[in-house]
Amino acid sequence: MPDFTPELKTSQKLCLDPDGGLARLQEIMRRLRDPASGCPWDIAQDFSTIAPYTIEEAYEVADAIQTGNWEGLKGELGDLLLQVVYHSQMAAEADLFDLDAVVQAISDKMVRRHPHVFGDESRDKTPAQQSRDWEVIKAAERAAEGAQNDRTLDGVAQGLPALLRAVKLQNRAARVGFDWPGIGGVLDKISEECAELAEAQAQKTTVEITEEFGDLMFVMANLARHLGLDPEASLRAANDKFIRRFNAVEDELATLGKTPSTSSLAEMDALWDRVKARENIS
Repeated sequence: MPDFTPELKTSQKLCLDPDGGLARLQEIMRRLRDPASGCPWDIAQDFSTIAPYTIEEAYEVADAIQTGNWEGLKGELGDLLLQVVYHSQMAAEADLFDLDAVVQAISDKMVRRHPHVFGDESRDKTPAQQSRDWEVIKAAERAAEGAQNDRTLDGVAQGLPALLRAVKLQNRAARVGFDWPGIGGVLDKISEECAELAEAQAQKTTVEITEEFGDLMFVMANLARHLGLDPEASLRAANDKFIRRFNAVEDELATLGKTPSTSSLAEMDALWDRVKARENIS
């Protein structure tokens, strides 16, 4: 070991201790951010530069779950935990809060929002009723914090993926009665938005095409909500299916000594139909 000060020796021992737990990770991050002896890249970061990595790691957690990669999930959860520790370390350096405060805040929130588990309220409720109760508690919390002009749609994060944010906005509106009573109204609205998009496209006005396409996407998210589906998960599954089928088409072309760029659309369509039929049989 280099000629460390007693403090650095203690720090080094913890950082290299495989049984150091969360305290080890906190100390590793503190050392990485140390202005005198840390990593130049880590020292140069701030909340805004790390935020994209935080989002990316959350998606990688979701991907590991979707693919059933449980060993990979362990690593991805560690990467996501590192993001929490990273932000908390930067906050501590700015005298805003530290990791202990983060843990205390979420623990207090979970206890407060589950009175049917940690309090004296009945657990004899449906998940839907518990979700409604959760929103009532959140509204009361905002009121207690002195939120002014608390509107129905306030507090839905702008940084969410657009499809997810659309569903959350629609759920908020539905809770105060602004919703179609059944799926029929949603399907009718989809037809209406498709017609408006076609009209805008015929007029070739980019601004209107963009607006109408956004309207169609928004109502498609509403359809997913009424069907009880996660539109992000549905689109991810469709992406995966497209990749799987297109790869199979490429494999079929390769056996013919061809590639997509040397094949006609008719050839690829025929192979696509063959791949689909094979999947349906299996």
